[in-house]
Amino acid sequence: MTKTYTINNLDCAHCGAKIESLISDMQGIESAVLNFPLKKLSVTGEIDGDTLELINALAQAVEADVEIVPFEENEPARENSEKEESMFREIIPLAVGIILFVSALLTEKFTGIKILPLLLFISAYLVLGFNVIKSAVKNIGSGNFFDENFLMTIATIGAFALGEYAEAVGVVLFFRIGELFEEYAVSKSRKAITGLAGLKADYADVLVNGEYIRTPAENIKVGDILRIKAGERIAVDGTVESGESRIDTSAVNGEPVPLTVRTGDTIMSGCINLSESFTLRASASADESMIAKIAKAVEDASASKPKMDRFITRFSKIYTPIVIITALLTAIIPSLITGNWSKWIYSALTFLVISCPCALVLSVPLAYFSGIGVASKLGILFKGGSAIEILAKVKTIAFDKTGTLTNGSFNVTEIKPYSDITPENLIKICASCEQSSTHPVAESIVKYCHENSIAMVNPEKSTELAGRGISASLNGCSVLCGNERLMNENNISVSEYGEKATGSVVYVAVNGKAVGMITVSDTVKKTSADAVSALKSMGIRTAMLTGDKSENAESVAKFLKIDYVKGDLLPDGKLAEIEKMREKHGSVMFIGDGINDGPVLAGADIGGAMQNGSDLALEAADTVFMNSEPESVVKAKKIADRTLSVAYQNIIFALVIKAVVLVLGLVGHPNMWLAVFADSGTAMLLILNSIKILSTKKYR
Repeated sequence: MTKTYTINNLDCAHCGAKIESLISDMQGIESAVLNFPLKKLSVTGEIDGDTLELINALAQAVEADVEIVPFEENEPARENSEKEESMFREIIPLAVGIILFVSALLTEKFTGIKILPLLLFISAYLVLGFNVIKSAVKNIGSGNFFDENFLMTIATIGAFALGEYAEAVGVVLFFRIGELFEEYAVSKSRKAITGLAGLKADYADVLVNGEYIRTPAENIKVGDILRIKAGERIAVDGTVESGESRIDTSAVNGEPVPLTVRTGDTIMSGCINLSESFTLRASASADESMIAKIAKAVEDASASKPKMDRFITRFSKIYTPIVIITALLTAIIPSLITGNWSKWIYSALTFLVISCPCALVLSVPLAYFSGIGVASKLGILFKGGSAIEILAKVKTIAFDKTGTLTNGSFNVTEIKPYSDITPENLIKICASCEQSSTHPVAESIVKYCHENSIAMVNPEKSTELAGRGISASLNGCSVLCGNERLMNENNISVSEYGEKATGSVVYVAVNGKAVGMITVSDTVKKTSADAVSALKSMGIRTAMLTGDKSENAESVAKFLKIDYVKGDLLPDGKLAEIEKMREKHGSVMFIGDGINDGPVLAGADIGGAMQNGSDLALEAADTVFMNSEPESVVKAKKIADRTLSVAYQNIIFALVIKAVVLVLGLVGHPNMWLAVFADSGTAMLLILNSIKILSTKKYR
């Protein structure tokens, strides 16, 4: 059993990691995943009536004010509103504290009064540090002596005792500013994730007994007829029953250009009707519709931890005790040797200021969280931070052909007469004979005539020849439409007409003589060429692995300038090719859409699936591209590269700054202002560095 809870009043990312670890170790609990930015906890295992009470007891032993309650669907919106109000309330004491602090500094510098600056410093400290001290006292009561509030309280009271009033107030001031920045950053990236839930429509007009009734979305059933008015968001996935309109799909697939839909077209939930009213037949319930699946997938992804995040969490467990022990040794040993207790106690206090690794613990997941959030805005679903981490290290991207680089639908691409017949008459003859066939090639030829207003006539007789084509009688003439095998069976030579075209070729013969050929092929997607070119400019090797005929695969690969191509492959053959690439070039991403791509999507280092593909492909993939265009692969790679780069920047910067402060303190040059920067200042910089990933401009 898995249950989801909301965590209230959790302000420390490091404390969140401790709580997650303690709950995971509970008897009967298989796993616990705490999503700090979303303030959610998912627990799997034997859960009974006492479980929540035990979980709260463990959490409150780490942070006294924490409250864990059952999750409610409307909780994210309410919590965001409460957070905004809370941040506003925090600004008032912060502003008052800054005024008192500045007044104390000016009074100390420009007047000879000694007691007034001290009173102002104490007043500023109490205003700014009240919540810190309050939390420290509560946590001491819970037996937690090493949280950030306790350590900050000890450090600042120690600074006051040593007469370093300005530094004591400065520490707590920057600590509070850092907390506000953290709340802002987490809130901003949280909105990128929970905003998807806001794309769900709460109500829809449903046809009931001949009239449309306003109905809650959760009550809509498969098969219901909905009226979608102009300006409305679509509540469920469905098929256009009647009418024509334009819809905004940007919320789902990141595509800014509105899409025209007509009777028979499928539409995903979350899109907005921009013009005319139309009716929709529901093909899924609200919970099973695409926007609900996207919101769930992105939320699950934000809770999943990449290797780097897990490393930082483990590192933080040993970092704080080491720094605290170093602080105690620094306060005692050099003081005993030199007798200068004031200097070395001050140095030890600077260590306490930087001993809490909250900034470090939060900065890495916040970077990945931001990456997942901005990807979702662009119609890219990463199924976890590990998918971003792996994609950033990929050296080769291999594509399937049909439905991935090409549209996966047949279209007439060439009409080539052999005699005096016109192209229009050639395809008219062929389409007239092919009208009764259900073969995709025949249907594409008939479709071409419909789209180009070419009138067809009914043949007197028409016979479909399995695997070969059509034999018909049209206007008193004997007509054959089919492949080269059909022509050879009837002693009609077509080899004299030059090189074969790429695609499916339909030869047309009238009264025993070839009069022309029609080529039907799968067209390349509009962004395929630019996507391949962009990937190569990024140093990525490209490949195409397909089950289609080698000559068709080579033709498309040549047009797109793909580095390596292999056709006529079964699923095991694709897996073998992936393994060869991995051994030769490093990590490989495979992108496909078919049922047969399931094994290779799972077998590659990272799998990507086009949204219009099979359910198996979507399930097996680590990344899903909602607009099914190859350009999304380029965007995903850029997001992954940027996210990993920011995460590394955060780690290196934080560790270097903290190490510098520690070394300066150990060699006898302590500086609490520098220690403040190493803690709260560094936290602000890391957080700002992480949320810059959220800008979509860099990936379009």
